[in-house]
Amino acid sequence: MKMRLAEIAKALKVTPGENWEEITITSVSFDTRSLQPGALFIPLVGDHDGHDYLTQAIDKGAAATLWQTDHRLPATDFPILPVADTLAALQKLANYYLIKINPQVVAVTGSNGKTTTKDMIAAILETGFNVQKTHANFNNQIGVPMTVLGMEPNTEVLVVEMGMDHFGELDHLSRLVEPDIAIITMIGEAHIEFFGTRDKIADAKMEITHGLKEDGLLIYNGDEPLLRERTKELLQTTKTFGEAANNDYQALNIVGDEQRTSFRVACWPEENITVPMIGSYNVNNALAALAVGDYFHLPVEKMIAALTEFQATANRTEWLVGKKQERILSDVYNSNPTAAHLVLKAFSQAPTSGRRFVVLGDMLELGAAAAKLHAGLAADIDPAQIDEVFLCGSQMASLAQALRDKFDSTRLHLYASNQKAKLIADLTAVIEPADLVLLKGSHGIHLEEILAALR
Repeated sequence: MKMRLAEIAKALKVTPGENWEEITITSVSFDTRSLQPGALFIPLVGDHDGHDYLTQAIDKGAAATLWQTDHRLPATDFPILPVADTLAALQKLANYYLIKINPQVVAVTGSNGKTTTKDMIAAILETGFNVQKTHANFNNQIGVPMTVLGMEPNTEVLVVEMGMDHFGELDHLSRLVEPDIAIITMIGEAHIEFFGTRDKIADAKMEITHGLKEDGLLIYNGDEPLLRERTKELLQTTKTFGEAANNDYQALNIVGDEQRTSFRVACWPEENITVPMIGSYNVNNALAALAVGDYFHLPVEKMIAALTEFQATANRTEWLVGKKQERILSDVYNSNPTAAHLVLKAFSQAPTSGRRFVVLGDMLELGAAAAKLHAGLAADIDPAQIDEVFLCGSQMASLAQALRDKFDSTRLHLYASNQKAKLIADLTAVIEPADLVLLKGSHGIHLEEILAALR
């Protein structure tokens, strides 16, 4: 980003001050800890009020600041842009900058796989275009405009991840960026506490089409009846992916090992495609990315090469090595029932000459269905494939109860969320060099602490 402060003032309908035409803004920041010199400081109001940190922002080299008009103006000559709502102003500025740069916009949502799909899409598109993508999972009402404002002026395609846990969020984000292409990876049980049913989750995910351009494209998981039903009345073009024969991009011959998964696509039957990730569920993410690349008319050979080498965001089913040379499948950033079932199946099939240990943390935001959904994971934990199970959190008590008929007390362990030190000690005591360890839980349980200890 590079804009004159006077231009920003005009975009936000703020009367510019003297010499603002001479002040260049090179970034935006709402966090003084990461603020860079030349930034426009955005003091957001949340658990902490960003207005309280203006002095730190100035000390770090901020060039100007927004200021919410319900706050008392500070006595300073520092350039201040008064606005009614700093978050709304951030989003308005992002929309202005997006129109100015005018890239093609690819928006990705889904109950699971959206970050990996975003990374795969960016890797493919980078073979032919200047691409900007969402950093990590910066995918909410703050993260999306920050992603937009982080674009370089030569950006040709913007790949935006969009998350949501309430109705209306995707509607707002979609209208903010007006995507040329929208992708829905899947419908699962994530955030079912707020929605109640998968049908309502599907309704909420379809909000991504509310800002989709009239000549835009929706790419979605065609194996999901809830999505097929809801796209019948959509005026824009649609393309589907999945394993069923009626999909536009159908996966065939899926095979995998501990490190990678290979498959073919019916429309390119001679091509073998490999992604450096475990689990057949990542094939769907790759199919969505291939559909985007095909829309942009990229050669299939380039797309395949990009998928073979792409780098996924950290802690998404990532194989790591522990202190005892054990192999750790780290998936500690987030968890929901669909994702947990899929990764348990993939982990149970990973080849090893040692043993397999599963460490699972609570899955959050499941509401009244939490006990049933946690207990349901027992179907994918087979004592013939999993040697010991370590469960962490109050919700995991339901899974522990469901597993008691399969595992005796020497192989099934339950810990409170504040007993991670005990869990680490018990797990470390039994691990040997050839073993495999799965770590999977919602971020709020902080299984990354266990990962750090193992490594």
